[in-house]
This record gives sequence, structure tokens and C-alpha cells, in this order.
Amino acid sequence: MKKILIIDDEVNVTVLLSKFLIRNGFSVCTASTGNGGLEYLNKEEFDLVLCDFRLEDTDGREMLRKIKTQYPKTGVIIITGYSDIKMAVELIKMGAYDYISKPLYPDEISNTITKAIETRHALVEDDEAPALINKTGKKQAMLADGIVTGTSRASKDLLRQIELVAPTTYSVIILGESGSGKEEVAKSIHLHSPRASQPFIAMDCGSLTKELAASEFFGHEKGSFTGAFATKIGHFEMANGGTLFLDEVGNLSYEIQAALLRTVQERKVKRIGSTKEIDLDVRIIIATNENLVEAIQKGRFREDLYHRFNEFNIYMPPLRERGNDIMLLAEHFLQMANKELDRKITHFSPEVVECFMNYRWPGNVRELKNIVRRAALISEGDEITTKALPLEISNFKLPTFAYSQPANHNQADNYDQPAPEYFEAKEAKHDLKNAALEAEYETILKVLREVNFNKTRAAEILNIDRKTLYNKMKAINLK
Repeated sequence: MKKILIIDDEVNVTVLLSKFLIRNGFSVCTASTGNGGLEYLNKEEFDLVLCDFRLEDTDGREMLRKIKTQYPKTGVIIITGYSDIKMAVELIKMGAYDYISKPLYPDEISNTITKAIETRHALVEDDEAPALINKTGKKQAMLADGIVTGTSRASKDLLRQIELVAPTTYSVIILGESGSGKEEVAKSIHLHSPRASQPFIAMDCGSLTKELAASEFFGHEKGSFTGAFATKIGHFEMANGGTLFLDEVGNLSYEIQAALLRTVQERKVKRIGSTKEIDLDVRIIIATNENLVEAIQKGRFREDLYHRFNEFNIYMPPLRERGNDIMLLAEHFLQMANKELDRKITHFSPEVVECFMNYRWPGNVRELKNIVRRAALISEGDEITTKALPLEISNFKLPTFAYSQPANHNQADNYDQPAPEYFEAKEAKHDLKNAALEAEYETILKVLREVNFNKTRAAEILNIDRKTLYNKMKAINLK
């Protein structure tokens, strides 16, 4: 029998929930304070905790932190009468399975609890299983409507956020490095929304010139300007009823941002050269690898437009922060390559696994997919070895860094946090040519990381044009 602990200071809520859960076959304990709930957790193990967000002696945020720290295998659902989507995202990122608001509805409670317990037991089984790369049979990465995910906490949090926002009409900003899968997330939000049967239109704003942007967004009538030989329907009109995905929106000119703001506010579009306004029903999802708040401060992005878009935001973690997902994804891409190339490659050598787990993956999931496809093409037999990898991966070594701990540093404060990426490297011996090439490589990579792989911004900082930057990136296999 599954055991549930209810922590709520409203007696009527506790009684009603207890009766409902007992009738549905659960064993239930109740507490009216946070400390009382922790005393129960100290004595026995529970499958799930239902905790009210506002308690007399604490709040749900603090309770969630304590429960996930002391009892990490116990699922937590937060209950509150103060429905707030931003709070929901914060709690889910902290480790809550879900968030439900009062008044409570039996069907919603039952479905949420059932899914939470199933997820909890799946996680326990994963923790108790051998290392993923040693499993036989189910080595395939999970695939969720175009998103190739894994079993890391980052992947699970991502899917929960998609599930949370997809049914709403909220505009969404997807943040993350180049190649991390932002468009796939946008597609999944669309496919899980009531608009799933309507168009999903993707638009790469980074490739638009100022002259073309207005026509691409809003369309134009025949003869409205030189070169307008035919009527063109804009992306807003094409996406009407569905979802418009704008990638690298930070690259748009300030003038186009102003026109975009008017369209978003008024929900009407007018083709260039036309006097007719067309009503719009479009959900907008944008993606960027640029810090838009910083862009606002520097006068490159409109603050009012940012707030129109920022009703909900999702962070795409870089591949280097996703642990065992790397090999799950690699195996998934290997299966795709086998099908594409009619090969029967079954596994990666232990040395390749080590290389993949150590490499920093500046191009993220896109880079991993390309590397696996290339390796599958040139490999012989049923195994991919380091011979099939590019030199920057097969020869990659984790650098030894020389740095000193800051004064009064408390190691526990940074437990489980990603290691700092930039420290002063120990002096190494190079000939002059190699030293110059390595310095150039490090400078390019450092700037790209600082701007989240926004190539336009990186080229500006490096004082080179985009084409030169692309050529230099290609020379060092950065895509």
C-alpha cells in the first residue's frame, strides 16, 4: 500500500483529502505543521508528501528544500490557494513533482498523485540499477515528440515545464546555448497545446536583413516595392491559429522590434502595401542564446517587447551538464545513423564513452548528433572506436587548472554545483605557431561561451565579420 503524508494547517482540507485518499487505497498520515511533518518523515518512509505552501511555522519552499535534501527519493506535491505560474516553475526547478491550487478537484488530485508515485518509483529503480552504459536491452534515449531527452534531473525538469506551460496561451522564451535543442522544445510545446492541429511556423531571425525582415514577418502585396513581383504571405499570417517560433530574436533591428511590438499588442497584421488588417490568433515562442536583459540595458532590445514575450521562460541546459544523458543520446543517434546508412553498429568502445563523457560539447546536442553520424559512416564492424572520432574529441584532455580557493570558502555551499569553467591554466610549453593558434582558439571559444554562442555578438566582440568567424569555427570543428 502506497503511503502519503499530508501537511496542511487547514483541518477541513486535511480531513477531506485523507478520506478521499483512503477510499482510493492509500495509507495516509497527517500533520498540521512543517515540524510535525518532518517528525513523521524521520520515523517512516513515504512515497509522497502533499504539502501546503503556507504553513504556520514555515512555507512550502523551505519544506521542499528540507525534504529533497534529507529524503531525496520522496516525491513532493505543493498545494496552495495562491495560483502563480512563476511560483510553480520555481518549485518544480527545486524538485517538486507538481503544483496544484485550491480548490482541489478529485480527478486532478488522483491523476497527479498517480503520476507522481509512478515517477518516484521509476527514479528509485534507476538509482538502484547498474550504470546506464552497462545495461542491456533498453539503451534507447527517451523521445518526446521530437525532443531527445534522457534520465537526468535537468531532462525531467524540462519535460515537466513543457507539460506545465503547453496547455496555456502563454508566450514563452526558451533560453540556451546554440545546438541545445530550443526549436525541438518549441515544437513539443506546440504539439502538447490545443493548437497542435494548426500550423507551427519557425523563423530564423538571425539570418534576416533589415530590408527583408518586415516582408518576412508581415508579408507584402504585389508591386508594393521594387522586386515585389508577387503577393507574399508573411509568417504571422501563415501561423494564424497556431504557433510562431522566432529563433535568435535578439538579432532583430530596433525598428523591426517596434513593428513586431505593435503586431503582438494589437493582434493584427497588415501586409506591406495593403490597407487591410488581418486578425491574428497566434501563440509566440521565442528562442535566444543571448542575455536579453543585458541587451535591454545596452539599448539593443526593447524592454516592452521583452515583457510581452516573457510570460514564461524555459532554460535549456547545455549537454555538458546532463551527465549520463550524453550516452543515452549518443545511442539514440547511433540507432538513427544505422537506419539511415543501413549499418549494424551495436555499441561504442569504452574509450569512446570516456571521450564523450569528458568532452565539453560546445555545439551541444547538435554537435553530438553530427559526430555520431560521421563516426557511423566511417566505422567498420559493429563498434565505434576512437579512430572514428575527430581529433579534437579523441585527443581531448580535461585541463589541469591552477587556482586558489577564495578566503572563507565553504565547500558545502557549492555542493553539486557545476565546476567553474574559466581558471588560469598552468603554464605549458608550445612552439610559437601552436601557441598563437591555441590562443586564438581559446579566445574564440571563451567569447562564444560568454555570449551563449550568439555568432553575431561574438563576431562584433572579436572585431571580425561573421564569415571570418564561421571559417575559424569550421577550422576547429565548432559548429
